[in-house]
Amino acid sequence: MVSSFQSREEAIKLLHEYTKSDSLRRHALGVEQVMRKMAEKYNGDPEEWGLTGLLHDFDYEMYPTAEEHPYKGIAILKEKGYPESICNAIMGHATYTGVPRETDMAKALFGVDELTGFIFAVTYVRPSKSILEVKPKSVKKKLKQKAFAASVNRNDIFQGVDELEVDLTEHIQLVIDALKEKAEELGLRGTGE
Repeated sequence: MVSSFQSREEAIKLLHEYTKSDSLRRHALGVEQVMRKMAEKYNGDPEEWGLTGLLHDFDYEMYPTAEEHPYKGIAILKEKGYPESICNAIMGHATYTGVPRETDMAKALFGVDELTGFIFAVTYVRPSKSILEVKPKSVKKKLKQKAFAASVNRNDIFQGVDELEVDLTEHIQLVIDALKEKAEELGLRGTGE
């Protein structure tokens, strides 16, 4: 359980202090939303899981190298009293840290991080730019196109699905459905709606 001083408002302040890019802020909010849905699925604490998603990359803009991210961010979170459960999950989402993903929350963060970013990219290339029109079939088709959203690590997406022991299509649908709930806030609503 996250203590009261580690509120979402405090986490948002921390995110904004270290992350100035709108796209990275939207990614953080998107992963937060999906993690809340994952908490429902795995009987986790939506607040704890949401904060984990919100803060997983908060240090990335200032410390983008593998030598710094997420290590610098974890030091900051520990100093602020965030629990080991959140810190370990965030460390585990970066495969190069060598931190194992042993909890459902850690596996969920790894399983939704890259996929959430990829679904944002799929949404942005739709004529309407609306998440409401994105279907798992179109996401899976784009996953096969190596040139599309080339910076997204597809191996992490597939490894995350394997670690969660879920069906890829169902997992994609869960992420899409979670993002639809906050489409306006995340800039995924598109035009004409």
